[in-house]
Amino acid sequence: MRQRPIGTATRGTTNPNRLRRMDRWIADAHGPALRRAGTPVAVDLGYGAAPWTAVELLDRLRTAEPRTVVAGIEIDPDRVAAAKPYEREGLTFVHGGFEVPLAVRPLLIRAANVLRQYDEDQVAEVWARLCSRLDADGLLVEGTCDEIGRRHVWVALGPEGPRTVTFATRLGSLERPSDLAERLPKALIHRNVPGEPVHAFLRDFDRAWAAASPYASLGARQRWIAAVRAVAADWPVTDGVRRWRQGEITVGWDALRPNSR
Repeated sequence: MRQRPIGTATRGTTNPNRLRRMDRWIADAHGPALRRAGTPVAVDLGYGAAPWTAVELLDRLRTAEPRTVVAGIEIDPDRVAAAKPYEREGLTFVHGGFEVPLAVRPLLIRAANVLRQYDEDQVAEVWARLCSRLDADGLLVEGTCDEIGRRHVWVALGPEGPRTVTFATRLGSLERPSDLAERLPKALIHRNVPGEPVHAFLRDFDRAWAAASPYASLGARQRWIAAVRAVAADWPVTDGVRRWRQGEITVGWDALRPNSR
């Protein structure tokens, strides 16, 4: 007897190109693992009321590894039925939830704008369940973005647990780095208060951004790079200029890990 899907239906809001920043980061950061895999399987978990994000994930990951296949998984059976006409070679849609009902362990699970609608105390359990379904070389990417994908924050996790937090933005839309606080994933969004590491990080980033204001005459990208370089003196920034130029900064999870209550 097939297991009942684990989880609850989300609002299902989705838009084309909403997850492009996350997808491009995944293709770059996880591309080597996709290329090493015998069968590189990726999951778009909770893709929503329309299949656009799963379609785009396949196209973007295939720029890194043409053999990649994508399964869109949705807990709402009506959404699965509506997506079926979009299936093609390498792309399927499956009814399911956090149990990830596939015969193989995926190399990637992307869960975007899903846990935002859960309680903070549910996050650790969901993370652990999803990580347990990963391939040994797999990655879980869980985060939140705005409706048109200008601002996005995600956590990357391996089978052992969380590794990094990435902040990504369209630089032309940014007044200060802490504008990204409204898109923190559920594990962090309620921790943006004095005394918590993520609050201290965003405070320091805002100060570095203000100090880098002379670079604004050269463009927002150069100002961002200068601010990230300054922040990296005190925080464990794990990426480099090539990614900073995309309006990104990735920080080790342990530095932003919430304080225990």
